[in-house]
Amino acid sequence: MSFNQALNDEEVFSEMRKMVAFIKQEALEKAREIKVKADEDFNMEKAKEVRKEAIKIDIAFQHKVKQADVQRRIAQSNNINKSRMTLLLARQQMLDDLFSDARSKLFEVTKDTAKYEKFLSDALVQALFRLLEPTVTVQFRKADQAAIERLLPDVKARYEDATKQKITIELLDDYLPADSAGGVIVAGNGGKTKCNNTPEARLAILEESMLPDVRNMLFGQSPNRKFFN
Repeated sequence: MSFNQALNDEEVFSEMRKMVAFIKQEALEKAREIKVKADEDFNMEKAKEVRKEAIKIDIAFQHKVKQADVQRRIAQSNNINKSRMTLLLARQQMLDDLFSDARSKLFEVTKDTAKYEKFLSDALVQALFRLLEPTVTVQFRKADQAAIERLLPDVKARYEDATKQKITIELLDDYLPADSAGGVIVAGNGGKTKCNNTPEARLAILEESMLPDVRNMLFGQSPNRKFFN
């Protein structure tokens, strides 16, 4: 067919249909390319977001794990401290009961007259030697006054024979409480120095000095103690 030859209508329509089909095919292919690229971009962005959220979730999870561990440690420490405190209180109560029982037995000393008068005599002499004063006062229970007066000459003699010094002993009418376990409180230097030789005072000294030994006998040595005298 010559290019100079004019196309009839049928041929024009045929060429136009070919052009339309070609353009449509190109459009479809371009649309597919755009869709594939869009899907790839979407999947990449989705993967990025998923990774970011996964990292956030992992960080939050690790944070909560650490928080839970801290709370567990705090609760464990509180329970240990509470158990230790309960044990210490129970031990202290046992010691208090032990010494309370010992204090209640102090009053049994006065029931044996001979033993109690020997205790009064020795307590007086010991107090005089502790003070070494030329003049002293003696405080005692009113119920013990007769025994004290009876023992006083021998007490003075024992002291003066040992020290070669004279001593004046004044008996006070300011008595010890009637419900006490007896004994004496001897004062010298105008009452500035005192020797408390009552059973209660002697037991208090004993409690303080023997408490570590008593605790070891009852409960054993503390595992936390590093040094022993």
